[in-house]
Amino acid sequence: MKEVFKFIVISLLGVVFFTGCAGCSSNETKEPEIIEDHLVAYPGRTFSYKDKFNDLQSKQHSVASRIGLARPPKDRKDAASMRKSLVEIETNENYIIDSLTHSVPYLIPSAKRELDAIGAEWADILSRNNLPHYRFYVTSMLRTQEDVKYLQRSGNINSTTQSCHCYGTTFDLAYMRYDKVTRTRDYMHEDNLKLVLGQVLLNHQRAGKIYVKYEWKQSCFHITVRQ
Repeated sequence: MKEVFKFIVISLLGVVFFTGCAGCSSNETKEPEIIEDHLVAYPGRTFSYKDKFNDLQSKQHSVASRIGLARPPKDRKDAASMRKSLVEIETNENYIIDSLTHSVPYLIPSAKRELDAIGAEWADILSRNNLPHYRFYVTSMLRTQEDVKYLQRSGNINSTTQSCHCYGTTFDLAYMRYDKVTRTRDYMHEDNLKLVLGQVLLNHQRAGKIYVKYEWKQSCFHITVRQ
């Protein structure tokens, strides 16, 4: 009888032991959940930036010198004396002012309004297509004659003594760098964001609001306000 009782106790302990180990083994081998980033895209049609955005320097300079500052500032101190004719441009929810090494963050009022309008339409397209919100970069604005000379010495092929940037009418937008604002796992490729920005600029160009030059070596859209 004692032997039978001993056998039953050992059997019950064995069941408890193996059941417990099975549970432990199951927890140890469970694979962690993998959450992948999700690529999304603007469905707009692609187009040739080079063909559409080919407003030459001579055309842009003509309107810049007519509606912009009365004369190009000689240096930063001279530019500061023209602040009554200029508006300071600051980073906001739609664009970022880049670290400007050869320009200062000032534009004439109409150029500032146009930049803000581009930013607003950019945000609207992203929102209407349920895309994450990004900000684009403004890489150049008002340049002094001194800034132009520094650029020429550095070998920048797009810097001229007749620069549109000297009149406060002109700004450059980078097309391969963007700042993701929305904290989601959805993301967009730079080329697709470039298409969104390009579509906005094309709309404004067709409306007669801006001139645009596609500067592929500088990776930017060179824009001069027309109104």
